[in-house]
Amino acid sequence: MRRLRAVTLNIGIALLALATVLPLIWMVTVSLMPAGEANRFPPPFWPHHPTLANYRELLLPHVGVAGTTDYHIGRAALNSVALAVLATGFGLAVTVPAGYAFAKLRFRGRARLFQALLALVVVPAQVAMLPLFLLLKWVGLVNSYAGVLAPGLAGVYAVLFVRQAVLGLPDEMLDAARVDGASEWRIFTAVVLPLLRPVTATLALFAFLASWSDFLWPLIVLSDDRLYTLPVALAAMSREHARDTELMMAGAVVTTVPVLLLFVALQRFYFTGILGGGIKG
Repeated sequence: MRRLRAVTLNIGIALLALATVLPLIWMVTVSLMPAGEANRFPPPFWPHHPTLANYRELLLPHVGVAGTTDYHIGRAALNSVALAVLATGFGLAVTVPAGYAFAKLRFRGRARLFQALLALVVVPAQVAMLPLFLLLKWVGLVNSYAGVLAPGLAGVYAVLFVRQAVLGLPDEMLDAARVDGASEWRIFTAVVLPLLRPVTATLALFAFLASWSDFLWPLIVLSDDRLYTLPVALAAMSREHARDTELMMAGAVVTTVPVLLLFVALQRFYFTGILGGGIKG
């Protein structure tokens, strides 16, 4: 009976995994189909004659009846990579020290600042977009990468996540470092940061994914198509090629594959940071 339950459970998990992966596989196979093949009924699952023509049309300029066509997807992908890397680096540089300070340092106004952070959690991001846009317009950062990066520099959830992890550090270890003459910055960089590697990797993954997939804020801030990120560029292209299913799926693959590879590379740190809870001293 117990063995039957285990087999049934494994089959159920396998079916759920298949249902999750199947759309991704179909996305890749459709991107390899010639134009119009995916619009047949019933739609085919595998391409009869696989081709990379959709990727060439998407990423490389080509000469057509109306002249040279360039969707600028390659440039938009580079823009997204640069912005995601910058957003991850700047975000970690702000949120990790802030989380440590709220957890272990004593300074005037700490309790009220922390209460303000908790209050910001319940405020939807969409509510703050208009005031933030007007502020960026006032300082001249609209239609710039600095304007795109500004909202992600101090993520409230990231600060709370780091704070909760640092609370697991024993105060005795930090006090011993202070007795040995270490400065607060030295304690943070030499003692705390090495213990926060799983947490930092998890935050880096979250920050990169959030920046890479962000559509609404870059759409609001950027007006120059040369500065478009990949989601915005694909959305602009889809208005003209809504029926080109194979081309749109090629764009979806270009958008999805990098973050999947990043997740696979960092999954060990991700699960340690998420499931490990606080740091054990």
